[in-house]
Amino acid sequence: MDHASIDLLRDDLTRARYRVEVLDDLWGAEAAAALFRGRTLPARRVLAERERQAERAGEATAADPVVALARLFVLGQQVSREELDASLPGLTAEGAERLGLVGEGSAPGLLAARLDLRPYGFVDSLGAGSWWIVSDLGEAALGRALDEDHVLGIGGATTTLSGLMIPTPADSVLDLGTGCGIQAMHASRFARRVVATDISERALEIAALNARLNGIDSIEFRFGSLFEPVAGERFDRIVSNPPFVITPRTEGVPLYEYRDGGLEGDAIVETVVRGAAEHLAPGGILQMLGNWEYREGRDGDAIDGLARVRSWVEGGSGLDAWVIEREQQSAALYAETWIRDGGTKPGSERFEELYAAWLDDFEARGVGAVGFGYLLLRRPRESSPTLARYERLESGLGDNPAGLGDHLARCLAGHDWEVHRDLDALLRSTLVYASDVTEERHYWPGHEDPVVMALLQGGGFGRRVALDTGLAAFVGACDGDLAVGPIVDAIADVLSVDAGALRAELVPRIRSLVDDGFLLPA
Repeated sequence: MDHASIDLLRDDLTRARYRVEVLDDLWGAEAAAALFRGRTLPARRVLAERERQAERAGEATAADPVVALARLFVLGQQVSREELDASLPGLTAEGAERLGLVGEGSAPGLLAARLDLRPYGFVDSLGAGSWWIVSDLGEAALGRALDEDHVLGIGGATTTLSGLMIPTPADSVLDLGTGCGIQAMHASRFARRVVATDISERALEIAALNARLNGIDSIEFRFGSLFEPVAGERFDRIVSNPPFVITPRTEGVPLYEYRDGGLEGDAIVETVVRGAAEHLAPGGILQMLGNWEYREGRDGDAIDGLARVRSWVEGGSGLDAWVIEREQQSAALYAETWIRDGGTKPGSERFEELYAAWLDDFEARGVGAVGFGYLLLRRPRESSPTLARYERLESGLGDNPAGLGDHLARCLAGHDWEVHRDLDALLRSTLVYASDVTEERHYWPGHEDPVVMALLQGGGFGRRVALDTGLAAFVGACDGDLAVGPIVDAIADVLSVDAGALRAELVPRIRSLVDDGFLLPA
């Protein structure tokens, strides 16, 4: 790796103000939103109009380095060698060629991007941050289907997983299948040491470039499949966006390294789940994204996807588990989505060939649908697991500017707190409602008593919990002054009901509210 050239590139990008907010100001919110969808035309039109206006005014927008860099690396337009020399004065166009960022264009003196290089901004529990991320050119820039060794840049799955990371300090983190290195870079924000692995040497080269470009020196990159490069090692955290896309093992079907794990069906996710326990330190947490199949059994009964995941976890691993299914697609829609993702256009003969291969593969295993979601596995510090949550949450999330990681950490802490307290200890404890919790009430016109009551969670998963009079009164009294037992006794007295019966009714619901982050230990 040419460290000196990468350092020069970092200095040039900093000097050029090549940042997300600068580009958004350059072409506006609508064009920025279109770019996020992979559409460059609105931004190109804005810049073309700026150039026309500048010409009429006798100015030169190309003299602005950020404009030339944006045109080249974000919009896929060619620039002159002189423009790039002016935009990257330290590295120069020649240095950019050495790094593989650019190559000869369609005419002498013109240069075209060979890699995608764009700014990336984020917010996590430590605050706002920004990096530059190098990856392979996308379909829009290539004008064709992707290469099988394509190294993916920032996408929706990227930001989903980085937002899920538990942000508390860790000594060591493993990024399994690092791709362009983005998850390892996020992990470096709270970890002393990060190990990033991948089966693609090209991905590791790009990931190492990205780490150096952004001044991150705490990541070690290792080549190999799944847990092979870390045999015998344990980590405080494991994060993974594995190549979980279910792809037919059929001749002629392209296998993209960034998304296809080389195993049949959902076996790549199963392999990671089953192998996690021996690589997690006590209290260690694995967080990953994954797919799982819904199958038809031999007797014709449906085999639930989440039940399949549960069987993997409980197959001797001894891990706590919290698995959330966020989406479910039919086999046909799943096939269409991922064929199109590879750059094959619907309606083409090639699309129909791949479509048939996908549907044949699903039919052979009796797959009717595929679920997508998040997996959180934890090695208990005690001898046996206490957490086994498998749920479907297909509704929208709450407001989480820094991601879901903080919320997940609070829920895990709440679960650990309440599960180790028996009834007497819980009744002696004091709880407070979380700052994002509100209460919703609906009334019949002219009536004083509500007919519908619910607790709403502003952050996290945006959960909504139905209330009755007793639970509403309890939550309302959780301001940190009284313990659980006295509150329940006072409510029983007001409602003229048996205190023991009310405790039996409320305590399981109170525990559930602690598990979900509605109520917090004072």
